[in-house]
Amino acid sequence: MAKWMISAKKADFAKIAETFQIDPVIARIIRNRDIVGDKEIDLFLHGTLDNLHEPRLLYDMEKAVAFMLSKIEEGVSVRIIGDYDIDGICAAYILLRGLRFCGASVDTVIPHRIRDGYGLNDHLIEEAHQEGIDTIITCDNGIAAAEQIAYAKELGMSVIVTDHHEVPYEETEDGKRSEILPPAVAVIDPKQEKCSYPFDGICGAVVAYKFVQVLTEEAVRQISRQAGAGNAQDMETARKELLSELLEFAAFATVGDVMELRDENRILVKYGLRQIAHTKNLGLKALLEVNGLQDKPLSAYHIGFVLGPCLNATGRLDTAKKALQMFESGDFAQAVTIAGELKELNDSRKEMTRQGAEQAAAMIESGSFKNDRVLVIYLPDCHESLAGIIAGRLKEKYHKPVFVLTKGEEGVKGSGRSIETYHMYEEMTLCKHLFTRYGGHKMAAGLSMPEENIEEFRLALNRNCRLSDEDFIEKILIDVPMPLSYIRMDFVRQLQVLEPFGNGNAKPVFARKNIHILHGRILGKNENVGKYRIQDEEGNLFEMIYFGDLPKWHAFLEETFGEKEREKLYREGSREIVIQMVYYPDINVYQGKESLQIVMQDYCAADGGRKV
Repeated sequence: MAKWMISAKKADFAKIAETFQIDPVIARIIRNRDIVGDKEIDLFLHGTLDNLHEPRLLYDMEKAVAFMLSKIEEGVSVRIIGDYDIDGICAAYILLRGLRFCGASVDTVIPHRIRDGYGLNDHLIEEAHQEGIDTIITCDNGIAAAEQIAYAKELGMSVIVTDHHEVPYEETEDGKRSEILPPAVAVIDPKQEKCSYPFDGICGAVVAYKFVQVLTEEAVRQISRQAGAGNAQDMETARKELLSELLEFAAFATVGDVMELRDENRILVKYGLRQIAHTKNLGLKALLEVNGLQDKPLSAYHIGFVLGPCLNATGRLDTAKKALQMFESGDFAQAVTIAGELKELNDSRKEMTRQGAEQAAAMIESGSFKNDRVLVIYLPDCHESLAGIIAGRLKEKYHKPVFVLTKGEEGVKGSGRSIETYHMYEEMTLCKHLFTRYGGHKMAAGLSMPEENIEEFRLALNRNCRLSDEDFIEKILIDVPMPLSYIRMDFVRQLQVLEPFGNGNAKPVFARKNIHILHGRILGKNENVGKYRIQDEEGNLFEMIYFGDLPKWHAFLEETFGEKEREKLYREGSREIVIQMVYYPDINVYQGKESLQIVMQDYCAADGGRKV
């Protein structure tokens, strides 16, 4: 059962509302997001692309750009090595377009999830060497590939790393951490200690975008010196058009890689979503079409749960090269064909994920490790690409850190998903001797290890775990215990100034007690949505919808009010069902008509002890 907590952060909400011409409730929600001071509030509400951080503040940026421009001038072969997820695919595309703009002889390799695994490996290095590659630039990987980059140097190749993951480290005898940086020509990663970049929460595609910003700027300057102002002006116009298009991919990856939507990420996604809806990229346009989203306003939800999974699916079940091919396509019919294939793969992935999650849940419920604080589940027959998604499902169900392991060609591979109070990467580092490879950050991680180490891994994680019972209780942070009578069309529309919603900027939620559930009906092809007529304590009537776990909701109704009352609710209606609920208001559009709608997110009995 989730614990409801009302955010009680203080500020002069009336003054903020007056200064920025917003509703006082909106002012309170902004304060709840720890946005404090007129300057920060103005940036949150009105930030533009001009407010993005200077890319040259990233450590090694100038060095990497100068080196790459010298290699382009030499005419050597450059290879981009990305990753097979949304962030890696978008980052690779951004670098490819940027390097081609500068005249580079460049190609791209997206590792195959099963054959190559994550990031750089000796096979990819040797392959690049055999094919005459002089310089490798990584994106969304490379920070943990010190051995592989050293091997590339031995073979006479140069490597530039662009990444955003945590930097590997080792603890010295005095307990201090010493970073293990790869021996690359340049390492651009905002997580490294030497980097003074103001915000280290950007994804790999944004790091790549920042690199392309500076690279193309310096390339235009070179043209200006060598060919005169006229040619440089034409190139600068083309550069701005390029960066405008690539912004869409930086925004797409930011949402797809579940970065926090604060600071410059919020601005990137805000503007990127507007552009994606009217994109000129034929691949993105095709992806919108096959998912029925063409010519429709987009939210972060559409990227995170509709479009993005299509990209991830190709990297999971096939090859991510298809997604890159779609983005590069100059033929719309071809792009639509590829987009259709990606959607079919994602539909297949959904069913495989459902089966895997059910199998894992059954193992937990019947297994001796149900009470483990950190869950380690071995599904040897599960497709290894689905481990992370299944781990995420289990994390939501049990509100515990979860690792799902699968049998690979060489040992075991796995992915982990964490809760807010558990730093997954740091905890893995305490038992890193068990892995052949590992990496990640606080909320997610990946690993490879010998099969015989699974039980020792499970025991080590739980032995070292310092989480308390309180840490395992899901917490719902309520912005305002707001009466339903406060909800008006103009207020709900004004909530849009807080968008985009997502990780780090959750959709605001409210709570109210003494809500009467008067009548209900079940909707949806799978009968998994409940729609209800409700009444507040002041006698006002509203339409309410619930997209959550209907069987669990029905069990609650029967346990609290009786089976007959639950049946009566859907038949002739009830006057006995009174609850407390967590909700957010929405505008429902049906046949062109708009109406207010309450979306229930959580509930408890009216006397359930949760005072709102």
